[in-house]
Amino acid sequence: MKKTLALVLALVMMFALCATACAEEKTEYDVRALIWKYDDTYGSSVRKAMMEAAETVGEELGVTINLQMYDAADDMAKQVEQATQIVGEKPDFVIINLAEVASGQQLVDMFSAAGIPFLFYNKEPSAETVQSVVVDSGSIFIGTTPREAGDMQGEILADMWAADQSIDLNGDGKLQFVEFEGEPNNPEAIARTQYSEETAVLNGVPLEAALDEYIIVANWDTAQAQDKFAPLFQAHPEIEVVFVNNDDMGTGVIAALNDVGYNNGGDKNLVVIGVDATDAALESIKNGGMAATVKQDGDAMGLANIEIMMNYLLTGEWLEGTDYPLAEDGYSVRIPYAKITADAVA
Repeated sequence: MKKTLALVLALVMMFALCATACAEEKTEYDVRALIWKYDDTYGSSVRKAMMEAAETVGEELGVTINLQMYDAADDMAKQVEQATQIVGEKPDFVIINLAEVASGQQLVDMFSAAGIPFLFYNKEPSAETVQSVVVDSGSIFIGTTPREAGDMQGEILADMWAADQSIDLNGDGKLQFVEFEGEPNNPEAIARTQYSEETAVLNGVPLEAALDEYIIVANWDTAQAQDKFAPLFQAHPEIEVVFVNNDDMGTGVIAALNDVGYNNGGDKNLVVIGVDATDAALESIKNGGMAATVKQDGDAMGLANIEIMMNYLLTGEWLEGTDYPLAEDGYSVRIPYAKITADAVA
């Protein structure tokens, strides 16, 4: 009788433990994504890729990933408000695309205190904050190698110069240039600006700044770039090359040039080299507008965000068991760029 009772009690305990374990095995995940602004073209490609990856990765894992996104409209105060709301709802994870690269600590403090894990992507926390925001918080950043896009822009110009020096429109043996920079304090923007110029010069391009203040900040925005380049070109018609940190600004520069009869498929052309390989940029290259761009792979970044997030939620490790290598900096995964020239588009 005692043996029977002991067996019954053991079975009851076993079933209770099984029920507890089964209850703890999640089949649904609540994920939120804070987005710096919806109307950024490249950012839109990453958002779309994340939504698609949430579905496909979820199917592969046999779980449902409910992904909800928030548009900060390029306003850090609004992003903090959104984060405050999210903390109160206690989701399983938050994916962060910072509205201001120097202001990530506010979000880190909020989510860490609430015990909500998070990662950063695309807009890398500023150099002054990356240690505390990413490294010390135990998070990870998914982005690109800041100088790689600039290096490729410089290499593209060097190849163009070697092939055809008629891009020196005034024939003075130099290429007068300006840079359109995404935003202040952004490591990606700063590196693209610096290395597009430096790499071109190292590869034999005789660059010369068209004016003292040749770096123009246009906040990644088409309209701002167009509005700023139009009077600039009128005052400095000697400009022959324009490096832009992203294609949205590039299409703005092209629009300003088109208004004065340049870069519309005719004989009058400035060299405009962008970054992102957006659909608009590829169409512009095809039609004789932009000269080239550098592809930033939004599909690959969106997929990486979801795969790395789920790996962490399921295993407690960011990258172990995945195909993503940790970068040399010890806190990031870097998605490679690729050159897109007129020949490649054709």
